[in-house]
Amino acid sequence: MLKIDKFLSAPHGIAPVLVRRAPKLVLPFAERSKSRLRALLDNGDEAALFLPRGTVLRGGDLLVAEDGSFVEVQAAAEAVLEVRAEDPHALMRAAYHLGNRHTPVEIGRDYLRLEHDPVLADMLQRLGVRVERAELPFEPEAGAYGGGHKHGHDATFAEDYAAAQAVFQEHHGHDHGHSHDHSHDHAHNHGHAHSHSHDHGDPHHVHDEHCGHKH
Repeated sequence: MLKIDKFLSAPHGIAPVLVRRAPKLVLPFAERSKSRLRALLDNGDEAALFLPRGTVLRGGDLLVAEDGSFVEVQAAAEAVLEVRAEDPHALMRAAYHLGNRHTPVEIGRDYLRLEHDPVLADMLQRLGVRVERAELPFEPEAGAYGGGHKHGHDATFAEDYAAAQAVFQEHHGHDHGHSHDHSHDHAHNHGHAHSHSHDHGDPHHVHDEHCGHKH
């Protein structure tokens, strides 16, 4: 049995010829979200994965076995709902309502993709978007569902989410269009009032709290 405890996120820079020669591990998203897994490779060999907790493998990632050999991860086709709309606003509304339900969603340039669910399909149709069942690879957004690769702001998702929640609570649901943490020292030139105070530790720092805008 091939024991695997390391992986390289795509793009990994490994020579394409080595990737082509590597056996493939083809899995649906639910299986790629497990850090402990036994599975068959496409060459018939069995592999045992012992990856860091919270790991979510993506199509194109490379697994590294204890003997130094590579295994390429491929996203298997699975039952999904593909959501499209002529009106971009309708697609945005659909994404908003799916987000309210904490539904893992793959976001394309002109489509949304989620795991097949008849209840969600009915809800989406009521929102006026086109919903089709398909068998396709599924790669939902990373970070918000307890795992996934951490790229850019995904690495601080928990902190960003906590800050956004604090702003939401202080403003009673009014959207400022930003959710960064105000605890660090920087100048604010947003052009609108904030109903909360900022203690920057600078007695000369004057914050415009009364611009005439109401929240």
